[in-house]
Amino acid sequence: MKIKIGQNILSKYISIVQKGISSKTTLPILSGILVEAYENKLQLTGTDLELGIETKLDCEVIEEGKIVITSRIFGDIIKKLPNDEVIITTDDDNNIHISCSNSEFNIQGHSAEEYPELPYIDNESSFDIPKDLLKNMIRQTVFATAVEETRPILTGALLEIKNNDLALVALDGYRLALKKSKADCEDLKVVIPSKTLNEVSRILDEEDDNVNIKFTTNHILFDLGDTIINSRLLEGQFLNYKDIIREEYTSKVTVKTNNIKQSIERASLLAREGRNNLVKFEIKDNKMTITSNSEIGNVHEELDIELEGEDITIAFNSKYILDGLKVIDSDIINMNFISNVNPCIIKPVEDENYTYLVLPVRLAEVN
Repeated sequence: MKIKIGQNILSKYISIVQKGISSKTTLPILSGILVEAYENKLQLTGTDLELGIETKLDCEVIEEGKIVITSRIFGDIIKKLPNDEVIITTDDDNNIHISCSNSEFNIQGHSAEEYPELPYIDNESSFDIPKDLLKNMIRQTVFATAVEETRPILTGALLEIKNNDLALVALDGYRLALKKSKADCEDLKVVIPSKTLNEVSRILDEEDDNVNIKFTTNHILFDLGDTIINSRLLEGQFLNYKDIIREEYTSKVTVKTNNIKQSIERASLLAREGRNNLVKFEIKDNKMTITSNSEIGNVHEELDIELEGEDITIAFNSKYILDGLKVIDSDIINMNFISNVNPCIIKPVEDENYTYLVLPVRLAEVN
């Protein structure tokens, strides 16, 4: 193999496929990037067998071929080279020669024959979605997936399509994030690992193109054009989130998003010093009082609100409330309460397709 390619473009695309490579793999071949050169295209592939990323870019191919290059050293070398033309050549013994300007490297590669093939996915089920919409749906939900693997199914987000209504849902037992949209696709229900969704979001650019999403029983594929992301789906039964979200309420608060976010951020400065980041809301007479107590002191914040219904006193983990507020783009939100032991449901006034739910902390734990 012999190719010529610009340093900056090669470095960019190496960093994309590196997102599919695990540093903890027990198979040495998976710590490498599969590099294939043909028809003036360079194809780079990285996988950990759960997530696979494949990307193509233009380059001058003098001699076609393929080889596996250790990801970390390959990325580090290309990143540190000057912004000039890079020439990469290989021989039959998997030796790799990299030259750029006045720099030369000789490293050992691995045979491409040992590298696993990514699963093939045809158009069994697929739909298109705008890149900016997909990126926003991920941003507004994936943070609410579970981190602990005691319930593995909750470490992913549910993607559900029914009657062309699309929903992306994440929950961890303490909060739930739901974003809705439309999709021209047959009904389906799959759970996508949060790692996959995070990597998709990082790779998505700002162009107005669509992403084509394909499914099989066990895998999902995101076709971004030059880059394809292939992931195994999570197995198991996702919770019935529709049973958790209730429309009725006894108290409804309307408040400016930025005002309540800043007040909770200030209150959480002391909440972090106490137990479980606790903050207490006292809602009465179109006022919301936010307090937090810890061993080093206390804080008192007061907000103007619109209250419809009954007064209520309720407490939350400040982090869980803030996580939801940070991804809401609407200037004003509604907060619906049933009682101080039922979830609070937050809805942006300007986005009827987003719902955030957070469980309260029992007041006995606060006092």
